[in-house]
Amino acid sequence: MNPTQHKTPLFRPNHALVGMVHARALPGAPRHAMAVSEIVRIAVHEAKTLASAGFDAVIVENMHDVPYLRRADTPETIAAMTRIVGAVVEAVQIPVGLQILSHANSAALAIAHITGARFIRAEGFVFSAVSDEGIVHDACAGSLMRDRARLGASDVRVWADLRKKHSSHALTADLTMTDWVHAAQFFDADALIITGRETGDHVDVDELTRAVQSSDRPVYVGSGSTPDTLNELFKQAHGAIVGSAIKVDGYWANELDSARIRAMVSARDTIACARRSE
Repeated sequence: MNPTQHKTPLFRPNHALVGMVHARALPGAPRHAMAVSEIVRIAVHEAKTLASAGFDAVIVENMHDVPYLRRADTPETIAAMTRIVGAVVEAVQIPVGLQILSHANSAALAIAHITGARFIRAEGFVFSAVSDEGIVHDACAGSLMRDRARLGASDVRVWADLRKKHSSHALTADLTMTDWVHAAQFFDADALIITGRETGDHVDVDELTRAVQSSDRPVYVGSGSTPDTLNELFKQAHGAIVGSAIKVDGYWANELDSARIRAMVSARDTIACARRSE
């Protein structure tokens, strides 16, 4: 039995837009430069902007904490992310997710459980890889799902990255995307994420197709979505996680761009309307 089948969808089952809220550099990170209260204010503003524009959900992520730790579950990171995510959850009516870079999936789960966030994005869920933070020796699914059970946090969904960007997958070169999907589903991931090689890179459409055809649960595009590519992507994927394309000049570290946000939502709405009339 698929354990996700009893769970009600967090938002529209198709054509979903999930916006990234890239929290400014947190205490302890090399680029940290502003008070946590200001980091919270900016994150809340960005989440409210995306919610008002028509995005279906947001993910709060410590993207500015470069270079990332191999395990970023340090006390100061957990404390700051708890405060930020909690404020975002209180500020918007749409579902909120989070990710802590890098590989702090159990910490993210605990924060979600405490703050009311609805899902986490988990890297390293199944199999090993060589990320730019180092070798990922152990897949986290076994410990993460036990933590979810121990906390009584079954309402927090786990969205698992497969063949995640910024990583070498030579260790698993003999595995197909179908193998990745089946492994993640066997270990009870609630949704799957397919990315390109780097932030902002387009996904391999063939890989996306294989993932969707092999999966019995939602599949999201995790990088490279633009208004021009949404139509093709939404023929396959249930939704798109968008970060770079809604920023000034299409670069993830820049400020939100209202024109780009409107273009993304307009493209989504046009596609959804056309599909309903078919």
